[in-house]
Amino acid sequence: MALKHVNAIIVGAGAGGGIVAKELAEAGLRVVLLERGKWYTPFDCRKDDLRNQRTTVLGNAFGPDDERSPRVLVDAQGHPSVVRASQGGYQNNAACVGGGTFSYGAMAWRFMEKDFRMRSTYGPVPGSTLEDWPIRYQDLEPYYEKAEWEIGVSGDDSGNPFKAPRRKPLPMPPLPPNREYQILLPAAQRLGLHPFDIPMLRNSVPYNGRPACMRCRWCVGFACEVDAKCGTHNTVIPKALATGNCELRTEAVAKEILSDEHGRVTGVAYFNAEGRLEQQTADLVIVSCAAIESARLLLNSPSRLFPHGLGNRYDWVGRNLQGHTYSGAYGLFDFDVYDDVGPGAGIAVSDYNHGNPGLAGGGVLCNEFIRLPYQFVTAIPPSVPRWGKAHKDFMRKWYRRSMAVQGPTQEMPVFDSRVQVDPAVRDYWGIPVARLSGDKHPHTMEIANAMTGKAEQWLREAGAIQTWKKLPGRGLSGGQHQAGTCRMGDDPKTSVVDKLCRVHDVENLYVIDGSVHVTNGGFNPVLTIMAIAYYASANLVKTWRRGRV
Repeated sequence: MALKHVNAIIVGAGAGGGIVAKELAEAGLRVVLLERGKWYTPFDCRKDDLRNQRTTVLGNAFGPDDERSPRVLVDAQGHPSVVRASQGGYQNNAACVGGGTFSYGAMAWRFMEKDFRMRSTYGPVPGSTLEDWPIRYQDLEPYYEKAEWEIGVSGDDSGNPFKAPRRKPLPMPPLPPNREYQILLPAAQRLGLHPFDIPMLRNSVPYNGRPACMRCRWCVGFACEVDAKCGTHNTVIPKALATGNCELRTEAVAKEILSDEHGRVTGVAYFNAEGRLEQQTADLVIVSCAAIESARLLLNSPSRLFPHGLGNRYDWVGRNLQGHTYSGAYGLFDFDVYDDVGPGAGIAVSDYNHGNPGLAGGGVLCNEFIRLPYQFVTAIPPSVPRWGKAHKDFMRKWYRRSMAVQGPTQEMPVFDSRVQVDPAVRDYWGIPVARLSGDKHPHTMEIANAMTGKAEQWLREAGAIQTWKKLPGRGLSGGQHQAGTCRMGDDPKTSVVDKLCRVHDVENLYVIDGSVHVTNGGFNPVLTIMAIAYYASANLVKTWRRGRV
């Protein structure tokens, strides 16, 4: 039996798709929200230190499945290999209701004004597709505010003189400072820096009917057992369902977007939880699968008018894949700095996001989330053996006397860092898999290396008796901060969607997620993804009500 026609299909129930579902459903549209993963609860996700989302060698706690969803990674020499979801080269993000917001660290940054006009600020960077966004910070400011208040953000950035203007403060105060915060704060002030409390999508006090954070160590990469971490799974998606206008279908794997002879999309073909191929028709299709899977879905949806994939007339779909190069430093102290109070990260400086001589950007620096004991293995000096008695002695002596400062680097987008669909390898459902290739831009590495020096300086000022740098490696950048593959722009020849996130040449197809980012800032991008989702949804609803879709 054919499925009942709806007004909108949204593919992906993560940071972007969950918000779009709520906004459209509350506006009266009949919505189907497809999610390839399950709707987990914390009770489904035991606190397994060896299987959390940040270190997935033993499998992904929140999907996707290793065997069903491979990808192909092409190395610097052009050699392809099949990679599984638990391997680093996969560039994984979560596959579940809420997406990464179910288990993220939950830093809630607004991008800075200059982040939207990088080319105007720094000029062209040879070998990079660095461009300005077609929108400005001021276009998103009301929607940043809406995300902060509706989803829920705690913190206090009043001490950050570099932040973009805001109309309202954050709705919740910051969590009380932990020991690392207390050590790093005066050190930053002595250096002339401007430390402040990290904004977090995390309840510091009871908010929206959910309790405050209980400060446990199992936070980033884990489900929150008291529901204090604020994601789309526990905020906007329940609101969308409560309207009666939205139906959520989990374990629904999108195969392709359907289109007609006039170039309009007509719906989505997907495999349901029983593995049966279904066709859901709709007036609108919104793709919100994150940068790799959104590009893959468009490329896997060719037609007579779009032989190379929807929106890909000028070969821009899948290009400019970027994430964040994390760089920083570690320090050892001759006194205990670790107090086992989560989430760990709490203090930041934005003095180095811009204004670094000779560099096109920079990045925020923060203390790190709690490192579980097994993760500390990756944070030891190069001179310490990786096994044996000397290794164990180091771990026992220094685990509580170590500290990390790091942050995401503003990356230079590269045309040949990209997502394609592989001609030979298919997933469990017979769908061509994502084929990833490319490298970081050399200037990204220069920025990242400069940030490591700033991190070391802060740690030394705080009393570290030994420091060493956390240097980034070359290779493709994606992962949980993936962005850029369906970039926003005014010119269809150099972008995939317009400034309202509508795909050029396809009037009823939208991409609303990190794919549309022209650049990815020097911050975690989730609050910007949420703001864009509110912004694009508001414009989509206006267009719908005028009868122009």
